[in-house]
Amino acid sequence: MDCPSCNLPRLDLSRLAARLREGANLMVGQPDYDAYARHRQARHPGAPIMSREEFFLERQARRYGEGGGARVFRCC
Repeated sequence: MDCPSCNLPRLDLSRLAARLREGANLMVGQPDYDAYARHRQARHPGAPIMSREEFFLERQARRYGEGGGARVFRCC
């Protein structure tokens, strides 16, 4: 819906907040769980989907090489 006084589109603050949150998470190396879940449902319909906690722990292990995994990113 447009603003009645200037005819510009109204700013959707909830959408803006979601995009800023997603960008901040990607900047610190935490991928978006909701995007992961949407991808799994669309591309792998019969496959199980990790819980948020499992997703976080798996991505953390992948990034820092915990649990015997190979280190993908190393800043120091």
